[in-house]
Amino acid sequence: MTLTGQGRRARLFAPLAVSLALVGCAAMDVKTDTVKQTEEIRKGPESVPRRSITSFSDALRCMDTTLANYGVRDVSVLVEDIVDQTKKVNAGTKDMLITAVSEMTARSRAIRLVAFGLDSSNLITFLQQAESKSAYAVIPEFDIKGSITQLDENLIQKQADAGLGFDSGGSVGLGFGYAKDAASNILALDLTMLDTSDFSILPGVTSRNAVVIFKEGKGFDADATIRKFGINYNLSLSRSEGQSQALRTLVELATVELFGRLTRTPYWICLGSTGSEPEILREIEDWYHAFATRPPRLTTWFQGQLRLRGYYHGPVDGVDSPELAQAAAAYRRALGLPEEGGLDLAFFTAYLNADHAKVMAAYPPPAPPVAPDSGGSGPASPALALSVGTPDGQQRFRRGELINLVVQASRDAHVHCYLQDENGAIQRFFPNRFARDALVRAGVPLRLPGEMRFQFIANDRGVRETVACFGAERDLQAQLPGVVVGTDFEDLPVTSLEQVRTAFRRAAGNELAEATFHVDIR
Repeated sequence: MTLTGQGRRARLFAPLAVSLALVGCAAMDVKTDTVKQTEEIRKGPESVPRRSITSFSDALRCMDTTLANYGVRDVSVLVEDIVDQTKKVNAGTKDMLITAVSEMTARSRAIRLVAFGLDSSNLITFLQQAESKSAYAVIPEFDIKGSITQLDENLIQKQADAGLGFDSGGSVGLGFGYAKDAASNILALDLTMLDTSDFSILPGVTSRNAVVIFKEGKGFDADATIRKFGINYNLSLSRSEGQSQALRTLVELATVELFGRLTRTPYWICLGSTGSEPEILREIEDWYHAFATRPPRLTTWFQGQLRLRGYYHGPVDGVDSPELAQAAAAYRRALGLPEEGGLDLAFFTAYLNADHAKVMAAYPPPAPPVAPDSGGSGPASPALALSVGTPDGQQRFRRGELINLVVQASRDAHVHCYLQDENGAIQRFFPNRFARDALVRAGVPLRLPGEMRFQFIANDRGVRETVACFGAERDLQAQLPGVVVGTDFEDLPVTSLEQVRTAFRRAAGNELAEATFHVDIR
């Protein structure tokens, strides 16, 4: 086939046009400029570690384990509606938070979350209704407030395009065009924890995080970055996800951070941090000094933690003792610290960043002290005995009658008490949020409810209810499954008291003492 002169010019210029277009496309890397300029307006180190994530679900599961490992339980929290102050993000933020907390407590059952929304008149009314309607006065101790506080769209925007055309002056013309654009948005979520007793803010128990969403090209494929502890968490988003998925990731991160700060547990290990970052060390120091301003709180925290590890066997009462000093010296040695120093910042920091399973495997806790014989007539100590009943020996009750119980132990014992109500549901009512220490001293009756803010009321259906208490000379909390520990005054996912008894027997072995009391209606 023979081409005309005009056709030869078209064939000559076509490869040239394609080449120039490809060169132009390669030169128009608009996302790189967008990312660079966005990073310039954010604070932080210039070179940071990066982690690719799909979400913080793994961190939520890690926190579930961490809460259990640090003995956290009976934390009752109210969550209000989390509003969108920007009016631009159409997503169920509160529902995302509820889902995240549920996933974070699947095994530990450490947190009881109560949803509160705009259908209630206000928070005070809600709390008053909870006080009057609940026989157990299970008013949440804490309240989550917050909102989507920021959505800066097209914070940095870049667009580049190029075109090439050729007109031969006749009927044949050629044209090529290419365009690229990129933009960055910043989405921020702020959450704060309040004390429901006076609606005051808990200092330091906040979560304030932002995600940078980069969008590029036709259809705006997106990815996002969250910076925390000097680490960049990179999240890939599909075209259909965008800012809603980025918000869910922010909520999951906030859940880990908020409850870690509330419970003083090392949440940063669940976010890939080593615990040595300056930001983390500053936070640990803040926690320590907040404790140290009220010495009984610091002492109580260490008493609970060292008893959880089996190094301490005394009460959790905030009172210094030789036994606590001995336990602290032993665990300091296990952590590679000098035995001297007591409950100092170095011990607090090392404790929070320790792998306690490895520490205790290398340095098993010492055997608990042997209780002296109560009778003094032989070398063998009598077995632990437990009893539960009413102060006056009453066993039958009128419907709606208030019930008071007394629990006694023949030796110092850690006691857990459960109620199987008229519907067959089982709840743990001691220890509880009003009395967190399970230790019952020999010869010192435990009165239930006593000064604790709950009541026993005989049911109006005339159905027998059962109280069962289990005691052991050592604290069994760390060995008990989450479904048995649960949250105080909340129905446990168990089918019978026998299931609870079996769990205690497995944990305590031959050390277990039991006592049962039946509430019969006359």
